[in-house]
Amino acid sequence: MKQSECKPADDWRERFARDGFLSPIRVLDESEALAHRRRMERAERSFGDLHYQGKVYTILRSPMELATHPRVLEVVNALIGPDVLLWNGTYIVKEPHSPAHVSWHQDLAYWGLDGDDQVSMWIALSPASESSRGMRMVPGSHRFGRRSHSLTPDDSNVLYQGQTVCDVDESQAVFCELLPGEASFHHGWTLHSSLPNDSSDRRIGFNAQYVATHMRQTRHDRDTAILVSGVDNFGHFGEDEPATVDFDPAAVARQRELDRQVRETMGLTGP
Repeated sequence: MKQSECKPADDWRERFARDGFLSPIRVLDESEALAHRRRMERAERSFGDLHYQGKVYTILRSPMELATHPRVLEVVNALIGPDVLLWNGTYIVKEPHSPAHVSWHQDLAYWGLDGDDQVSMWIALSPASESSRGMRMVPGSHRFGRRSHSLTPDDSNVLYQGQTVCDVDESQAVFCELLPGEASFHHGWTLHSSLPNDSSDRRIGFNAQYVATHMRQTRHDRDTAILVSGVDNFGHFGEDEPATVDFDPAAVARQRELDRQVRETMGLTGP
C-alpha cells in the first residue's frame, strides 16, 4: 500500500477514512533524517535513554522541529482540521537483534481522551524495513471502534502494560515500510503492531500525537498540550513549553513530572 508523496488533501482524507492510516509520506530527505538521528543520539549521551520519554519536545528542539514540520502539519490539518494541539511525542527505539516488540493494540483505548479527532504521526530516522520490523496495520480496523484489550505480562513488549488485542486476523495486516525521512499517519482506533528488530541497525522513530482543540482529557484536569496550528477556543489543556535550548535544567525538571503524568494518565502508575 505504497502512496504518492504528493497526494492532495481530499485524497489523504479519503484514504485515511477508508484505511485508518497513510503511509508513506515523505517529510524529510534522507540527509535531514540522518541529521535528526545524530541529534537524538547525541542527546542520549547526555540524558540517557530517551526511548518512550513523554513530551520529549519540551527538552529537545529536534523533536519539536519534526512535530511542527510544515509537511506534517499539512497532513494533520487535512485529517483533523485547522485547529490542532500537539498532545504528546516520544522517541521509539528498537535496538538491533533485541526481543522488543509491540503487540496488536489501539492507541485511543488507553489515552483517556473524550473523542477520536486525533491522529498519530511516526517518522523514521532509520530504516523501518522488513528486517527492522516497522509497523503493521490492519486496514479499515478503525471503523469498528474500540476492541477489548488484555494486559499481558511481557517484559519485551514496548507497550507500558503489554496491552494486547487478541484474535487479530494477521493475514489482513499491511506492513508499512518507511525510509528515513518518511512518515506514517494512523487513527487511534487502527489496529497496529510491530515485531522484534532483526536488523543490525537501531530502528529509531519519533512518534507524535495530535488532537483537535475541542478534545479533552477525561481522567483528570491536569493534562497539557501545545497549540501547533490554528486557534484554541476551548482551553481544555494546560500549556506545555516547547524547548528553546536543549536540556535546560528547569525544562528537564518539568519534563520528568510531565512524563510521570503521561504514565499516570494511561493508567500506568499512581491511582
